[in-house]
Amino acid sequence: MAFSLFSPKNRIVNLTLNDHSIRFVELKQADPPAAQKWCERFLPPGIITDGKIIDHDSLTNILEQCIDEWKINRRQVRFLVPDPLVIIRKVSIPADIQDDEIKGYLYLELGSSIHLPFEEPVFDYFPLPNTGKTKDLLLFAAPEQYVMEYTELLSSLKLNPVAADISPLALYRLYYHLGNATENEVLFTVQFDLTSVNLCIFEETVPLVMRQFPLPFDIEKWEVKQNTIGNMEFIFTGDTEELVMQFEDILNEINKLVDFYRYTLTNEKRDITKFLLNGDHPMLTAIFDEMQERFEIPVEMINQESDEKGKTGSVPANLLLSLGLALKEVK
Repeated sequence: MAFSLFSPKNRIVNLTLNDHSIRFVELKQADPPAAQKWCERFLPPGIITDGKIIDHDSLTNILEQCIDEWKINRRQVRFLVPDPLVIIRKVSIPADIQDDEIKGYLYLELGSSIHLPFEEPVFDYFPLPNTGKTKDLLLFAAPEQYVMEYTELLSSLKLNPVAADISPLALYRLYYHLGNATENEVLFTVQFDLTSVNLCIFEETVPLVMRQFPLPFDIEKWEVKQNTIGNMEFIFTGDTEELVMQFEDILNEINKLVDFYRYTLTNEKRDITKFLLNGDHPMLTAIFDEMQERFEIPVEMINQESDEKGKTGSVPANLLLSLGLALKEVK
């Protein structure tokens, strides 16, 4: 399940950058998962858009401030490749391709027999159960140009990028490490953030299909502030009907993807067994309630408040992706 670009190292900073924030978590322990330190910073609109760096100078200046304030100078860093840049695709290759030849074969076939919506990808793959005639793989890919912009930016600020990951894997990794996964589970993860929604379906530990949807975000209709413990708070000041319409659109997309899995991918042989909802959207509780009412499938969240032992070190819900990223390479 790795989306590995670099070799793993120890004592690593875990960064999540999206269109509206930069977040950082440092892992204290992996079993049970707990964070030692975490911070976040709001990004004004237009600096990163759809996962692509638009205003390089402003992002550089803000990151410099974060590195100094968070005292993470010259540290090794993992980061999440922004969701809009990533695709997951099932591909079949000839059965006689040896395991140590797969990556070379994929390099040769990308752009010819294996088509992606962008050129020069950076990619990784995960082998699926062998059917005999062909080898089936799950291909994770992103445009190399945009991924390298992040690695080069971090390197220019004297951080050392050592690994990249994608958000559904980070979320599932945390869910799994907390002991929430069950046998024969088909988990539908919903990462509902302020500016985008990521939907992903896992058969046990394997992410089979992923969809990404942007959300309209007008900064003039939101009040952004930090609370007393330094976490970002977003308060909507516009017409709430706008948010209701956004939620309705996403709920319809969720329903479409449930049907796609049930009828197209599995021919009615399997169904979604659970939703896992996460994200930084300030209306996440209302979204949770609506999903519970609308779907017959159970809906869960990674709940830390009720956990007296503080398994995740009381990390705010909007930083759980970074905590899942911190568990990469942890067995």
